Amino acid sequence: MKLALKIMFVIFLVWMALGAYLINTEHEKAQVVMGLGVLYLSFIFMPIFIYFRYKDGKYKKYIINDEKLRSAFKNVGKE
Repeated sequence: MKLALKIMFVIFLVWMALGAYLINTEHEKAQVVMGLGVLYLSFIFMPIFIYFRYKDGKYKKYIINDEKLRSAFKNVGKE
């Protein structure tokens, strides 16, 4: 899966570079190419990346629960 993500990221970079080149040459389809690149990033690449990154429960340390709030408020006045 790591290899697939790397390949997809390289495809995105090449796609954006091609779009930037087309914009600089004032090609009529340049805006379409850039728009499709953004759609590719937001709806294909990022969801797969987020799923792969956080599938093993690595996100749990970032969730605020009651215990974390209580310990944070206990330590507020102690400096």
